[in-house]
Amino acid sequence: VSSVITESIFNDLLKHRNDAGCKAKGFYSYDAFIAAADAFPGFGTTGDLTSQKRELAAFFGQTSHETTGGWPTAPDGPYAWGYCFKEEQGNPPGEYCQASSQWPCASGKRYYGRGPVQISWNYNYGPAGKAVGFDGINNPDIVANDATVSFKTAVWFWMTEQSPKPSCHNVMAGGWGPSGSDTAAGRAAGYGVVTNIINGGLECGKGSDSRQEDRIGFYKRYCDILGVSYGSNLDCNSQKPFGFAAQSQPRLIKTVV
Repeated sequence: VSSVITESIFNDLLKHRNDAGCKAKGFYSYDAFIAAADAFPGFGTTGDLTSQKRELAAFFGQTSHETTGGWPTAPDGPYAWGYCFKEEQGNPPGEYCQASSQWPCASGKRYYGRGPVQISWNYNYGPAGKAVGFDGINNPDIVANDATVSFKTAVWFWMTEQSPKPSCHNVMAGGWGPSGSDTAAGRAAGYGVVTNIINGGLECGKGSDSRQEDRIGFYKRYCDILGVSYGSNLDCNSQKPFGFAAQSQPRLIKTVV
């Protein structure tokens, strides 16, 4: 990954992450990102160089939307302000706690959005911690206090399939193709399916959506920096969300804005 995302490129992608107005100032480091990337074989290293660059642009595009501090007239444009936040902004509703025998919520702990992908809910902190190597139930705060752990939760989510959804990695690395039911639902390989995986229940199948456009804007900027074409099917305007019954369940992540 470091051969594609050098430290100089990392700093260009996330140009304003350390500005004074960003609450995550000084948190998201290049070394932490590389350590997390190296912990997941295949991440950003699968397929030809075009596929690798598109996957990494997609990863940063989606996570930058989740952590954006940009606004329409921001210096260098709204898509130069990813990774401004490491914790969900505003007043997170409730405790993000769902009754679970496997991942029971710990007293006094809150499972709101943290890190690049803004992981939330106890049933996500638990397995993320188990995969990454921390106690996600009793120490969710580490995701906002340890940059390497924070990046690892984001890459873990990116690499992990959650049926009926494919993993974001498989979509961008070319390992996923639409089934007959996917085709009937308007889903085709491309960046738009990644948005569908992450937040399809709220953003997909409803025509143009400002949140979708923000995700696409980041992705395009990052592809331009990496010198790679965007590919096809960037939006999910006409895609039905994955697993209609699953849409009644709490979503994986909470968006910062």
